Amino acid sequence: MRVWIRPPAPHQVHEPGAVMTAVAERMPALYLSHGAPPLADDPVWPGELAAWSATLPRPKAILMVSAHWEEAPLALGATEPVPLTYDFWGFPEHYYRVRYDAPGAPELAASVRKLLRAPGTPVQDIPDRGLDHGAYVPLVEMFPEADVPVLQISMPTLDPRELLKIGRKLAPLRDEGVLIIGSGFFTHNLAALRHQGGGVPAWSSEFDDWGARALLAQDVDALLDFENKAPSGRLAHPRTEHFAPLFVTLGASEGDLGEGRSVIDGFWMGMAKRSVQFG
Repeated sequence: MRVWIRPPAPHQVHEPGAVMTAVAERMPALYLSHGAPPLADDPVWPGELAAWSATLPRPKAILMVSAHWEEAPLALGATEPVPLTYDFWGFPEHYYRVRYDAPGAPELAASVRKLLRAPGTPVQDIPDRGLDHGAYVPLVEMFPEADVPVLQISMPTLDPRELLKIGRKLAPLRDEGVLIIGSGFFTHNLAALRHQGGGVPAWSSEFDDWGARALLAQDVDALLDFENKAPSGRLAHPRTEHFAPLFVTLGASEGDLGEGRSVIDGFWMGMAKRSVQFG
């Protein structure tokens, strides 16, 4: 069992405005399967996430879109450190003691507002909304020093086409050193898993195989219509919030779809943990 608790570091100073001003290397865009809090105790997955982050350019900031925050109109979370959002129930107490004290990203928030706010499409601020487990669980493994500013934004809709548009608007941030991460789960049906035996169910493996091939073919149209086009599409995602962040990533990745690759695959508790990088 691993418990990661980072004590406060008052000697570290984050200068507002330092996030977006320097000339930066263009960052890739990621979609990752984030796991539940017990991911930290898995013998394989944390190492896969850590190895992945070691290959990435160092981001100036991270923009997270998690399956666990739906809010309309689109909302910006905390821009200064606040407590995490422990949005899960019934787990052992030590999972509620995990901390991730990343710096806030106020200048990134300002850039997101400028890119997304338009007549009829307001952007709201929820300054006390901390990172949820879809955000901090993978970040603990990928950036354990918690020294990269992080901003989480909500999904204002689950409509794949609307999320694709949001990703396109956010794409310029990649040229300013911002790592855009859509955090979900490549298959996600907890109810079906509770009513079966062990192993990987056919609906999960079939959807995962289809999704991997669609991504390789850059078939965005098929992915957008995954509920109808994919085998077991509605069973793999009876509610689509865990697949939805992929479309923000795809929108932010236009021009780099040909450089897409699966970095992590396999299954965890019967669900596909496929995670992909573009650029």
